[in-house]
Amino acid sequence: MSEPRPSDRHDASDPDETFAEIVDEATQRDPDLAVIEAGSRTLRTRSGPPQGQDAPVRPADPEVDKALRAVEQELAGRWGETKLEPSVARIAALMDVLGEPQRAYPSIHITGTNGKTSTARMIEALLGAFDLRTGRYTSPHVQSITERISLDGAPMDPERFIEAYQDIKPYVEMVDAQQPYRLSFFEVLTGMAYAAFADTPVDVAVVEVGMGGSWDATNVIDASVAVVTPISLDHTDRLGATHAEIAGEKAGIIKQGATVILAQQPVDAAQVMLKKAVEVDATVAREGMEFGVVSREIAVGGQLLTLRGLGGEYEEIFLPLYGAHQAHNAAVTLAAVEAFFGIGAEQPGALDIDTVRRAFASVISPGRLEVVRSSPTVVLDAAHNPAGARATADGLSEAFGFSRLIGVVGASGDKDVKGLLEAFEPIFAEVVITQNSSGRAMDADELAAVAVEVFGNDRVQVEPRLDDALEAAITLAEEEDEYAGAGVLVTGSVITVGEARLLLGRH
Repeated sequence: MSEPRPSDRHDASDPDETFAEIVDEATQRDPDLAVIEAGSRTLRTRSGPPQGQDAPVRPADPEVDKALRAVEQELAGRWGETKLEPSVARIAALMDVLGEPQRAYPSIHITGTNGKTSTARMIEALLGAFDLRTGRYTSPHVQSITERISLDGAPMDPERFIEAYQDIKPYVEMVDAQQPYRLSFFEVLTGMAYAAFADTPVDVAVVEVGMGGSWDATNVIDASVAVVTPISLDHTDRLGATHAEIAGEKAGIIKQGATVILAQQPVDAAQVMLKKAVEVDATVAREGMEFGVVSREIAVGGQLLTLRGLGGEYEEIFLPLYGAHQAHNAAVTLAAVEAFFGIGAEQPGALDIDTVRRAFASVISPGRLEVVRSSPTVVLDAAHNPAGARATADGLSEAFGFSRLIGVVGASGDKDVKGLLEAFEPIFAEVVITQNSSGRAMDADELAAVAVEVFGNDRVQVEPRLDDALEAAITLAEEEDEYAGAGVLVTGSVITVGEARLLLGRH
C-alpha cells in the first residue's frame, strides 16, 4: 500500500512541486557532505549504530537491587506523576543549584499525545548511527525505572542510576527546603537525567515531555528542534478539553528560532502550533507538506518504507515495527534528525542512506505491538487512550490477520476507558478485564461494567489478577480448533503491559 505525495494531488503551481524540484537538485550533491559539515559536535568512533535494547529487569546482584529499591522508595514518597502543580519554578531552582547542566548539550524536545516514546527511540537510534553520543529521557517506564534514562541507546545501568540519584540528592533537599512544595517524583528524575547527560557527557539529548509542554518539568531546555507528534484528547482535566487547548499547552516547548517538526494534526491544533511558531520566529516543517511517508509495504517482522525527508527521498527503509502510525513516527524522526543537522536549511543534500537504513532497522519499542509469545500469538501494546487504541487496532489487523482475537484490558481510572474499549470492540471476539498493581488502576469490576456496555455480557470475562487474566485469554484463544489463527492482545496501560511482559518471561 502507498500514500501519495502531496505533489501528486495538486496542479503544477503547487509549492510542493517546487519543493520536489529543489530536492531533486539537492540530492545530486554528495549526500555525505551535509553530514560531515553538520557534524561539528563531538563525534565518537563506533562500529555502527547502537544495538536495540530491551526493557531491563531487576538487578541480579542482591545488594544493588536493595540499593535500587531504596531509591525507588524515596522517589515514591514524593508527589506522583499524576499530581501536579503547573510550574517550572522547582525544576528551574534545581537546575540553578546544579549549575544548569541542561545547557551543556543541544536537545531535541518531543511533545504530543501518542507516539512520543517510539519517536524518541527512533531519533536516538538515528543520531547514534551518525556517531553522536545520545542521552534519552522518556516516560513512563515499561518494566524498570532505570529505562527512563538511557545513554548511548541503552538504559542506564542500576549502579549508575543509584549514583545519579545520590549525586543530586543533597541539592534536591536544598531546593525542597526553599519551595512551597517538594520536588515531585518526575521533577527529581528529570534533574537526574539532565545531570547524568552533562556528566557523561552526551552530544545530544532526546527528551520526551511528561505531560503537556509549557509547564512540564522537562521544559527548562532550549531545544533547537521541537517535535510534535499527533495530538488527541487525553489528560483533558489538566491540558484542556479541545485539541486547540491541548495544543496551546504543548506549544510551550517551541523556543525562539527553533525548528518545529509537526506531525499530522487536527486543524485547530495545527493552527495553534503555527501561530506559536510565528510568535517565536521558529521554522516549521509539516508532515504531508515538507516531509512524509511516500509508500509503505507490509514486510516480515515489520514494514518497508519510502520516506520523504527535508533533504530528499529515502527508499527501502526497513522498520521492524508494525502499523501505519509507526511509519508516520519514522517520517517525523527522519525530519527531526535532518533538522538537527541543518539539512533542508543550512545544508543541502540528504543523510547517508545506508546509515539511515541501518539505524531504522535497529529500532525496538517494547510494549508497542510487541510479540512476546507464539502458539497462540500474544501481542502487547501500551495504548491507553482512544486515538492510540484505534492506531493499535488498525496496525494489528493489518499486520497479523488473526482469525480470532482475545483482548486483555487493564486501564487507569483517569482515562477515557469507554472510548478505549469502543476502539477495540470491532477486533475483539471476547475481552478479559483485569487490573494492574498500580494505585491508579481502575477496579476490574468497574471496568467490566463499562465493557459490558460496549461488548455485551457474553463477550466479557473478569479476572482481577493479571496472571489469571493472561491464562484465561490464552485458554480462550486455544479452545476451538477452527480458531487456529487466534491471538491475544494485552493493552490498556503501560503498567499492564510491563507487568504482562514480566509474567510472560520477556526480559
